[in-house]
Amino acid sequence: MTRKNAKMPTKASLASLFLMLFMFFFMHLHSSHAQTFNQAEQVMKALAAAYPDRIGKAVFRNGDWAVQVYGAWFYYADGRLLPEELRLKASEYDPQTFYRYPRDLPEWKAPNPESAAQFMTMQQRRSSRVTKRSQHFFDALWRVSNKDEAYGHVKTIRFLGWNALVHYSILEELALVEEAINKEAKINTQVRQWLSAITNLSVWNWRNIADVQSRSFHSYGAAIDIQVKVRRGEETYWLWTSQKGVDWWAVPYQNRLHPPDVVVKIFESYGFVWGGKWLFYDTMHFEYRPEVLILNNIPINGIR
Repeated sequence: MTRKNAKMPTKASLASLFLMLFMFFFMHLHSSHAQTFNQAEQVMKALAAAYPDRIGKAVFRNGDWAVQVYGAWFYYADGRLLPEELRLKASEYDPQTFYRYPRDLPEWKAPNPESAAQFMTMQQRRSSRVTKRSQHFFDALWRVSNKDEAYGHVKTIRFLGWNALVHYSILEELALVEEAINKEAKINTQVRQWLSAITNLSVWNWRNIADVQSRSFHSYGAAIDIQVKVRRGEETYWLWTSQKGVDWWAVPYQNRLHPPDVVVKIFESYGFVWGGKWLFYDTMHFEYRPEVLILNNIPINGIR
């Protein structure tokens, strides 16, 4: 049945509707651009604050936020952190990881079937990804670009009773971490038991991150794996869990082998993030990433 009194839209009303849609699109685009622009500023300023002895002040130049690393300019480049000559090739690289890092572990919730399917898809995408993150920025930061150069920048130290090859620039941070852990062990039985359960400790190892194409921070001597005795049913690393045919995303915290919380806090207070807080968890892993902590408003000793 046709309505006799129905009115056709006028040119004026169509123009008004078009203008509203255009303004909505423009505001959405502007908001997205402003958010990206603000993130660029935050990331570059966090990097400058995290490594003041190596990185100069963050500035806006040539249409992007940039910093100098030992005198060489690097640009945010949509999260790729690229040298000037590679800015036009940003699409060839994955963004660097400046992720949300919680101050405390969030409450664990058992995944439902929909979440489990999402986790499986994420794992498949991770392992099949062809592009990799640009290593130019962190190579410049740690002053290495190949295995021989990396080996020339690591020093042998004694850490928590084990010999370790670590980058020379974080010797003081690790010495302070060890001092704080040993001090805590004198009054904390859990920390003493954790120390006595350590079976291996490794730092420098020139390699890519397992299951992806990007370089591991172990290659710089800036990541530490502290392995301890594992009891049956305990998991430490998502990939090892997956290789056993176990759904890694369904393993609750009580079945993951965590170091004492105070140990995690000590590492964080000197600029290290803990892999146990990652979605793709690695509970033995600590990595020197003070910029990530700064971006998440987690205090670091010596950095304001």
